[in-house]
Amino acid sequence: MNYENILIEKENGIAVITINRPTKLNALNKATIEELHNAFKAENEDAATKVIIVTGSGEKAFVAGADISEFASFSVGQGSELAAKGQELLFDFVQNLSTPVIAAVNGFALGGGLELAMAAHFRVASDNAKMGLPEVTLGVIPGYGGTQRLPQLVGKGRAMEMIMTAGMIDAPTALNYGLVNHVVAQEELLAFAKGIASKIAKNSSVAIAKAIQVINDNYVDGVNGFQSEIRAFGECFGTEDFKEGTTAFLEKRKAEFPGK
Repeated sequence: MNYENILIEKENGIAVITINRPTKLNALNKATIEELHNAFKAENEDAATKVIIVTGSGEKAFVAGADISEFASFSVGQGSELAAKGQELLFDFVQNLSTPVIAAVNGFALGGGLELAMAAHFRVASDNAKMGLPEVTLGVIPGYGGTQRLPQLVGKGRAMEMIMTAGMIDAPTALNYGLVNHVVAQEELLAFAKGIASKIAKNSSVAIAKAIQVINDNYVDGVNGFQSEIRAFGECFGTEDFKEGTTAFLEKRKAEFPGK
């Protein structure tokens, strides 16, 4: 599939999706959101892809926000539809993807950019990264899950402050808050993310997919995460990955797991 706004590179079971709108600081417009949906969907369905890394082109920005010019004249109904469609196509879609997604945050991750990073399963950042949700400066609130995911990651009080002040935090602060897992030099970011991805890729994709599902269940109202874990744990016993993993352990060799 040909894309206008993103680039995809694949090697050793790792797919790197790069948002490539450098003149717009990789801002998310409607077309880019649709392309990202298609790319994540395709990589998730590719048995050879064990891990996905999402990042931005250049050194200035991961994603510097949404393309405001696209929705400045929207009505109430159009605004609601914009948020609902965006969450369905990309942000919720990424969070619930069965293939692990790592956000490699290079530079600015603002508004929809930070929301995309938070939808990923975890984040690593370059030392020049700046993160924030500045929507209230436009008279609106985060609409792609920011008001929900940010408190889950950094706590209610810090999320309230970040959203109300519209301020940016730097990479060390994001690390301290638990918003990112690691901070590394800009030039080392992608290699570092690939290093983590390589460790993940050696493990059972089937088991990892179930782990993603049950961890997410803990944050769904009305769902008992412990019960989800018991069910998924039991289901693992019926998989080829379980047979290979346990057999390899008993035979004192490294497991060779098949594709997804």
